[in-house]
Amino acid sequence: MSRIAILVAGFERADRLLESLRRIPPEIVERAEAIVVFDDCSADRIADAALSYRQERGLAKLEIFRNRRKRGYGGTQKRGYQYILRRDFDYVAQLDGGGWCAPEKLGEMLAPLEAGEAEMVLGSRMMSGSRPAAEGRPVYAWTANRLLTSMENRLAGLRLTDFHSGYRAYRTSALAKLPLAENSDSRRFDTQVLLEFHARGFRIKEAPAPACCGEGVSLGKEISNSARGLWECANYRLTRWGLWPGARYAAVDPEYEFHDFAGSSHRTILDLLPAPPPLHILDVGTAGGYLDRELRARGHRVTGIECQPERADRARRYCDEMIAGDVETLDLGPYAGSFDCALLGDVLEHLREPEAVLERVAATLKPGGKAIVCVPNVANLYVRLNLLFGRFRYETRGILDATHLRFFTLRTFRELVESSGLEILSVQATPIPLPWLFAGVSGRWWFQMLHRALCRLTRMFLSLLAYQFVAVAEKPAWLDAAERSKAGEQSGEPPRAADGRPSR
Repeated sequence: MSRIAILVAGFERADRLLESLRRIPPEIVERAEAIVVFDDCSADRIADAALSYRQERGLAKLEIFRNRRKRGYGGTQKRGYQYILRRDFDYVAQLDGGGWCAPEKLGEMLAPLEAGEAEMVLGSRMMSGSRPAAEGRPVYAWTANRLLTSMENRLAGLRLTDFHSGYRAYRTSALAKLPLAENSDSRRFDTQVLLEFHARGFRIKEAPAPACCGEGVSLGKEISNSARGLWECANYRLTRWGLWPGARYAAVDPEYEFHDFAGSSHRTILDLLPAPPPLHILDVGTAGGYLDRELRARGHRVTGIECQPERADRARRYCDEMIAGDVETLDLGPYAGSFDCALLGDVLEHLREPEAVLERVAATLKPGGKAIVCVPNVANLYVRLNLLFGRFRYETRGILDATHLRFFTLRTFRELVESSGLEILSVQATPIPLPWLFAGVSGRWWFQMLHRALCRLTRMFLSLLAYQFVAVAEKPAWLDAAERSKAGEQSGEPPRAADGRPSR
């Protein structure tokens, strides 16, 4: 049996909210496990009216909550969805407490979800048979909705009849994957949720749901809401084209790929390889093998480590040997003193104990072997400005990638590398990867000039503008001697000096 919840977000007009509750079909009231009312701190005490209604009807499943402060249209929905998602319901339908939705259509709204046909259902006021005059809507609002919906469909790549409907039903497993907390507290919330569903490839279906009579929104607010809706659709389109560095509508779990442009970390790593081929290289965190392909093409031997089985399988064809597993738990002892060079590109920030991993990777290097280590710079100007305005939000990629567990400045990065016993030979900085963020215009001459200027500025203001730090570190003779001495003690053999003779 499906677990269904109905969310009613209300502000003012307690009479309309109660009317909406009365019009919910009895069979839906019976099937719903909870009907949740959130009062956005209304002056006419919607919560008190709903409590009286619950006592009058003996409706124990009617749950009422009141915000301590006004949170707005979107903010109240966030609270409601947060509560419902914690209760592990299967589906949730959202009714507007202002009385504009048709509760009689709740069965038609939930049917596509229960049939497995969609993850989101919109109640459309514009489908066949819509009559604005009969439904109490001004003709100008109806006409503007049709025009704006057409424009927004073009920008977002959708084919909806009513882009602005607040009457919705969701599969909660899909709703839980959205960054709801980061969405607007205003009416823009609805547009953002719709586009987030679309960006993630969830199925969206419409069901006819004529509007009910109610007070219209003022023309000024209509224009303001319309402009914000158009901006969100433009934001979506620019993000999908790679012209806008937003995370809300970006592809989920983007695949890592090789970045071959001036100043990129991948090109920098290849240019910093310590000697001509062939080198025996340990690549920690191969992803899909994009960097290993380039290493093999240059004549190097590659041993890769990758914790995700699917990526390890893809990278295997570019590696002479693939070690599938988590580098934090792997036993690298059998590879002691085996490699000329070790690469740790964008790896350490994902680890719980990067110090221990770097120390064990250093032990796999030959005497005088090099490690090339790359980490993001959390002191980048972008992050500093966000902190200045009180923002620290994780994203789907970049410096504040949601999978990052550790953060480094230039100083703490140096301390990390040196704590493993390696000696830093040089540290370079990569600029903000404009060709990656704005791929749609990266070939333009003016853009290339801008990128070259940014590369020069980054070298001048290392800590402030660096997107990533790339360090070359060497395994010193004393570290090699200490490791061999320790290994000799464990095996019962006499410790040996750097020249291989037993020490006295």
